[in-house]
Amino acid sequence: MQPTYVATALLAALGLSLSTAYAAEVSDSETETNEKIYEVLQIVGSKDDARKLAGSSAVIDNEQLVIEANTDINQLLKTVPGVYIREEDGQGLRPNIGIRAAAGGRSSKVTLMEDGVMIAPAPYIDPAAYYFPEAYRMHTIEVLKGAPLLRYGPQTTGGVINMLTTPIPQENSGRVVAKMGEFNSQDIHAYYGGRSGDFGFLIDTVQRSSAGFKEIDRSSRDAGFDIEDYLLKFSWTGERQSLLAKVQYSEQVSNETYAGLTDADFAENPNRRYGLSEIDQMANRHKGFSLTYSLDVTDTSSLRAIAYRNEYQRDWFKTSTSSFINAANAGDATAQAILDGTMDVQDLRYTHGNRAYESYGVELNLTTLLADHTLNVGVRDHNDTLDRFQPIEVYDQVNGSLVFDSIIEPTGGDNRLEGGDARSFWITDAWQVTSDLLVNLALRYEDVKSFREQFSLADRSEPGSYRSNHTKEWLPGASFTYDIDSNWQVLAGIHRGFSPIGGGATETDEPETSTNYEAGLRYSNGWFVEALAFRSDFNNQAEVCSLASPCSNGATSGTYVTGEAVVQGIEFQLGNEWKTGEFVIPAHFNYTLSNAEISADNALTGVEDGDRLADIPEHTMSFRTGIEHASGWNNYLVAKYMDETCVRVGCNRDTTPFSYTDSVFVVDLISRYLLSSQATVFLKVDNLLDQQRIVSRTPHGARPNKPQTVSVGLEYNF
Repeated sequence: MQPTYVATALLAALGLSLSTAYAAEVSDSETETNEKIYEVLQIVGSKDDARKLAGSSAVIDNEQLVIEANTDINQLLKTVPGVYIREEDGQGLRPNIGIRAAAGGRSSKVTLMEDGVMIAPAPYIDPAAYYFPEAYRMHTIEVLKGAPLLRYGPQTTGGVINMLTTPIPQENSGRVVAKMGEFNSQDIHAYYGGRSGDFGFLIDTVQRSSAGFKEIDRSSRDAGFDIEDYLLKFSWTGERQSLLAKVQYSEQVSNETYAGLTDADFAENPNRRYGLSEIDQMANRHKGFSLTYSLDVTDTSSLRAIAYRNEYQRDWFKTSTSSFINAANAGDATAQAILDGTMDVQDLRYTHGNRAYESYGVELNLTTLLADHTLNVGVRDHNDTLDRFQPIEVYDQVNGSLVFDSIIEPTGGDNRLEGGDARSFWITDAWQVTSDLLVNLALRYEDVKSFREQFSLADRSEPGSYRSNHTKEWLPGASFTYDIDSNWQVLAGIHRGFSPIGGGATETDEPETSTNYEAGLRYSNGWFVEALAFRSDFNNQAEVCSLASPCSNGATSGTYVTGEAVVQGIEFQLGNEWKTGEFVIPAHFNYTLSNAEISADNALTGVEDGDRLADIPEHTMSFRTGIEHASGWNNYLVAKYMDETCVRVGCNRDTTPFSYTDSVFVVDLISRYLLSSQATVFLKVDNLLDQQRIVSRTPHGARPNKPQTVSVGLEYNF
């Protein structure tokens, strides 16, 4: 009998009498009045909790989210040590997030969750984050690294990001935040909710639109987007049990493209877009459902059950300009003329990136307190499906305009089904050995089956080619904290990292695995200081290939295994808050040093010992400070720096500049004024110094960060 089935049977029996405790695994979310609500699954808790955990972690709390009024998840996560961001559209619509040794391509190597539920379109077989929850509607964002992340998965190398939505208020109340700015941008977040007896509800919406900051050659079409997002919650709370239902729906239409610029054109105008990309557009729709039941049987043990389902449908209609841009960068005048629209060209292919995803599952978690031990035992049964049906439209460029020619029906890689079935089991033990020593032990098991069927006929009337993979991995880990005194704490940990290899894997393919270490020191006494060293040793480091993030060998599907690699570095952060007279001055600084290299020659792929890995910068930094006054006029500054990165592995052996991005330094300014106890007005200037650099060359050419952007807003609580 497989271990996961044994665990399922065991947990089902235990579930008759026990239930999940919120201690350790679930922290009670608190409203501003400190009334407890048992609603959301937190993986870290508060900022104070993050500073005591036996593993490195960070919390972007509601205060920071409110102050920065940020709609871009990339800019928020840049303030977290050990997190790497590769921007793409400058507006945070399709994030590329990496954590430590997990590179950032489409956020495929980190576990993304919303309210404790995996939120990637297909977390096991195709985790690329073409869908990402609206940061503007989040109440808190948690980042967990180190051995404790084994409680979650499937990605266990770099880290977990958990986004917590607006909690149901204890009393009938609501909030509206409206912001308007340059490029005809309009952002609204509004919610209203409350409780009556044992029942609670929340209605939450985000409405966003923008004309975009890029201008398309010879076109009246803007480069902006329209987003609608809705969230409903209903809860019932009994004497020792509770039930929470959550429904989410969103739509997005964005005139976004894979087309970047040549370096020469970027230097002249980074906000230009070629006319070839005029008709490029992403349209997507997401539905999310979850039902959470909690039953407290005793004061020391309880059970939580979560059933969830996510549906995501997208069609990114776009062209590839990479061959023209590469040729123009090499000095080809004909390719440059085609990009400029001054030369006619035939057989331009625009692909409908039409895909439908479903992911669903059931998770049970048992927590019980036994003397000095807090035990978590859990199982999850999860399924992924992906239907890819991508016809191609052919256009000609005539006198600078696009003229439709024909349609190519999808076959092969553009016409396929993928699926996955994953069973996970975990057990963790938080053992308070002494009053000063806390030891955390973790063991996770992943059993993943995946398949791909690829069709040669558009109507799928005949069976297609078939491949499959079955992976089983045990993932152990251990960590500890030791309090030297009331101010100083030592922490360290080791765990095994794992990354599923997706629906395109064959029987002989093996998943990416690694051994991950961290150790450090914390100081807390007014000042908070933390210094951590981390290291990840890969047995078989792999890149996930896609059109959005081609692998270093140029592949746009499957994986590219580069072999043995080491990613290591140092994370440092410090913070304090000073009070003087009527002023309060908060300040927080973090810095990450990373070294990411191939550690052994690989004759099969051609990589060499010492080759730099892609998407991991050597230096990142952020600094947040402010001046808060008793009058209610508060001003804040947020500075962020990210070093250059490799576009592909081994860029240090490439003498051309096209294998690197630029380093970038951005400063944001926020000024808030309290009109009354209910209303606040604010002014925000993103990229105050108007510094635009090549922050990405993927996909298809040089791409900028957002230029200086001014916006004003109103926040009203009722």
